[in-house]
Amino acid sequence: MRTTVLLYLSLLLVLPCFSKLMAQEQVYGLQVQPLLFKHQQESNRQTEVETRLLELPFFEDFSTYKIYPDPEKWMDRHVFVNQDFPLYPPNTGAATFDALDEYGYVYEHASINGFIADYLTSWPIRLDSMFIDQARKLDPSDSLYLSFFFQPQGRGNSPESDDSLVLQFGYPSGQWIFDHMDSISFPAALILIQTGAEQINMNDTIWAPEGCDTNLFMISDRVYTWDDDITMPCDSIFVEEIIWRTVWAHQGMSIDEFNESGNENSYFKQVLIPITDTVFFSKQFQFRFFNYASISYPNSPGDQGNADQWNVDFIYLNADRNVSDKYYDKLCFSGRAPTFLKRYESMPYRQYRVSPIAATKPELNLLILNLSNETLNTKYMYKIDQIDGSQPFIYDGGNCNLHPFFSDGFQSCTSGCGKKHACPDVKSLFALNVEQDTVSFMTYHYISDSAGSNILVDSLVYRQGFYNYYAYDDGTAEMGYNLEPTYSYLAYQFTLATPDTLKAIHIFFNKTLGMTNDMRFDLIVWNDRNQHPDEIVYRKEDQRPQFSENLLGFATYKLDQPVILNGNFYIGLMKKDPGNLNIGLDRVNNSRAYLFYKIGELWEPSQIDGALMMRPAFGSGEFIGITETKQTHFISHHPNPANTHIQLELHDSRIQPEIIQLIDLTGRINLETRWNETIDISDLKTGLYIIRIYDRNKNTVYQSKVLITP
Repeated sequence: MRTTVLLYLSLLLVLPCFSKLMAQEQVYGLQVQPLLFKHQQESNRQTEVETRLLELPFFEDFSTYKIYPDPEKWMDRHVFVNQDFPLYPPNTGAATFDALDEYGYVYEHASINGFIADYLTSWPIRLDSMFIDQARKLDPSDSLYLSFFFQPQGRGNSPESDDSLVLQFGYPSGQWIFDHMDSISFPAALILIQTGAEQINMNDTIWAPEGCDTNLFMISDRVYTWDDDITMPCDSIFVEEIIWRTVWAHQGMSIDEFNESGNENSYFKQVLIPITDTVFFSKQFQFRFFNYASISYPNSPGDQGNADQWNVDFIYLNADRNVSDKYYDKLCFSGRAPTFLKRYESMPYRQYRVSPIAATKPELNLLILNLSNETLNTKYMYKIDQIDGSQPFIYDGGNCNLHPFFSDGFQSCTSGCGKKHACPDVKSLFALNVEQDTVSFMTYHYISDSAGSNILVDSLVYRQGFYNYYAYDDGTAEMGYNLEPTYSYLAYQFTLATPDTLKAIHIFFNKTLGMTNDMRFDLIVWNDRNQHPDEIVYRKEDQRPQFSENLLGFATYKLDQPVILNGNFYIGLMKKDPGNLNIGLDRVNNSRAYLFYKIGELWEPSQIDGALMMRPAFGSGEFIGITETKQTHFISHHPNPANTHIQLELHDSRIQPEIIQLIDLTGRINLETRWNETIDISDLKTGLYIIRIYDRNKNTVYQSKVLITP
């Protein structure tokens, strides 16, 4: 991205003394990817992964890991594995290359000129032999091919023509080269005992301990005492040199240009690369992708964001293939699972209960594809399970013929059976429990075919939440949104089915370089008149962006006085300082019809596709709008509601939980204990609590709600 990404979306308004001002909606790349930013300290705690030696076949569709690639297959962690940036992918996930490092920050070496950004590097793969059925030696006559699908831009920023995505093959040269200097940490007491000294002083020489290269030393830059640890070089690490050869590259372009290029219209295109040079047929063949990216104007931090996205998926390396081997015995869902709600991604449970039919979609929309070259007779179903509740429901879509994707595209909704699969009816409402304020349901979608020798199946999982807030967005920001000039207004429409009390507004702000979006705004609530904002019913002045420590957590702006609302209303802000506020923008959902902005007297409809990440929260209690769905893959808890105990389950061994707190709605810690899989809550009063779990570094690794009943 060489130039500022500005979308000027309104007519020039000529005002007295302000003839040069024009209301502008602006879309920016992300300066910090929140998911990766949150995982930084987790990454730093991980032990170094041992070198792996893989065997054929090699396959990766990025469907089993999220955020980072599978460490069993990949050496590095630069790319972002997700379901949100890829547009119409061949399955539910892809690896996104961009301008951010593995911690979610713009690369330090980023430049307006092209620079190498993300790598995706395989572990060494044995191309000297295969071991399926029986061992056999491999050579160029075995017809090895590496294939993959790729896409520029997706839902992100389009790479320019001099940006590119590159594929390289690597093989060992037979030479050993210096890689890095290994270090060691040990108690200073070891040296003090040996020397009889009371402390190690500034400028003292510290020699490497036994077991390290004894010729290594360092000059102390501080005073060390008995309780301190010393970290210093220990040994030189040499690795076998890998020679990399570029075998494929593609120049940057927009997704529209890409879709229209070549012999086929497709949002993802497949590439097959033959492996014929004998130098690659070794025990340590590797391949890697990387991208060249660029950022805009280094002196403008607001524009130095995530840019130049590429998405890669369905990587397959094997023998006995050919240039026409582009088919796979796979049934797939494309992208993420849909919400069951007609207008919102999530809404308050109380509002849903008032008018559930009006709130629920009559049918869902799924993208289903058959990657084989034969028509398959498939079976589809979806299932709904109430979490800690009693509403199971199964929809059976029966059987239907699904034609190959490469000739017919996604499953069609036009035929009777095709509609039952790709656009299934919503046959049941969610349970209506008047005794609960919040509830959630797990929805599962399955597509399968068992006619062949191998059963083909794919699934999607989605958590349909009814909490105490409205959300148009899915909780992930692909871009950032800004409004110019100063004193511009932004208003977001929501609709209540019954009167309710607005208690807070949640906003997700993207972190920017140097926190350049630390600027003032007034938080505002309007009532409605003729589908436009009218009278201001609440205003909180001189607010600033806040950032949650939670994974993709929203900042909570509590209202000084609750506001009773009904029907249409608007939340929003007036910007008071120049610069980029950088509000999160979800590009998967689209609520542009409900977003308005103005300068002067006239409200204008938004021209930006996407869902702005602003959420109104209702009801009693102050801990509202906590994002649960993005964290439950680390730790989970049950039952909910609970009355005697809470059972915790750890799903990721890399997480090291240490402290558990239960916090009531006033913010008071009612229980604090060390990590245990079972928590005794028999002494706690009835009510809604927050479970918060910290690791040994005092980082929040889990936060969720639990209702304690008598």
